Amino acid sequence: MVERIRAIENEALENITNAKSLSDIDDAQIRYLGKKGLLTELMRNLKILPEEERRNFGKALNETKIKIEGLIASRKAQFSAQLTQNKINSEVLDITLPGKFIKRGKLHPITQVMDEMIGIFIRMGFSIAEGPDIETEYYNFEALNIPKYHPSRDMWSTLWINNELLLRTHTSPVQIRVMEKQKPPLAIIAPGRVYRRDSDVTHSPVFHQLEGLLVDKKITFGDLKGTLSYFLRQVFGKEKKVRFRPSYFPFTEPSAEVDVECVLCNGAGCRLCKNTGWLEILGSGMVDPNVFKFVGYNSEKFSGYAFGMGIERIAMLKFGIDDIRLFFENDLRFLEQF
Repeated sequence: MVERIRAIENEALENITNAKSLSDIDDAQIRYLGKKGLLTELMRNLKILPEEERRNFGKALNETKIKIEGLIASRKAQFSAQLTQNKINSEVLDITLPGKFIKRGKLHPITQVMDEMIGIFIRMGFSIAEGPDIETEYYNFEALNIPKYHPSRDMWSTLWINNELLLRTHTSPVQIRVMEKQKPPLAIIAPGRVYRRDSDVTHSPVFHQLEGLLVDKKITFGDLKGTLSYFLRQVFGKEKKVRFRPSYFPFTEPSAEVDVECVLCNGAGCRLCKNTGWLEILGSGMVDPNVFKFVGYNSEKFSGYAFGMGIERIAMLKFGIDDIRLFFENDLRFLEQF
């Protein structure tokens, strides 16, 4: 039996040594060490041998198995190394070739304009405040001096979630939330998404607003005019004229619409400004004392002003865009221009 083991050993070592590929090595491993291999078959004879023969037979069998396993591992390593070297030799990298061009991303035009607007107000001493997109009726309307069934609610085409919750129609609720937690003086801007049931070339169900609030002692309408005039001239050009027209908003009194000289005709009159020479930009006014009552401010001691504007509106004027839907279609041909 031991002679049979030696014969298998010599045969295995010779076949493995002369193997031409990894496939030949795998075949040899199955032939000699597999579940039905030659050494495995001999191992099954251990139980029928006398004890003295079993000891010598088992020892010879293990020695042969170790030799075969060692040679298989060595030859596999050789073949693997050779395959790696062949791959390296065949896959030549020409470092003189130009690399693949990767397009560099850009900020969306709405983000660009929003960042510019925020930067101007921050330089004037305002800080940024944020609030939830899903608002309660109280913060979106009532605390802003717009009680239930008030006709002014028709100014906002509201998207309701249920009887109490809605998608905010403006970022003015942020002003209420800040005043509830912070006492004057304060100066904040509230940029963010707002939602209204409206959709055409100049209106979108989802758009962006930037609203501002300043409250302190002895704040006047003159302070409001100075702040907004400076802002608009920073955005549209220092030479642009700005005018304030009387208007109405439930949360400010007095209220004013703010116009800027037409960016296309410079006041001469054209299709864009409907031959008036002016473009309506934003709404503003002095905070109504009734709003201060909701947040516990003393309207005899403090006064303030508020304003709000659509970011898409300003971006369309700055970039000469005539359809607001272009901002949301994600067409790279459009976005790459900015």
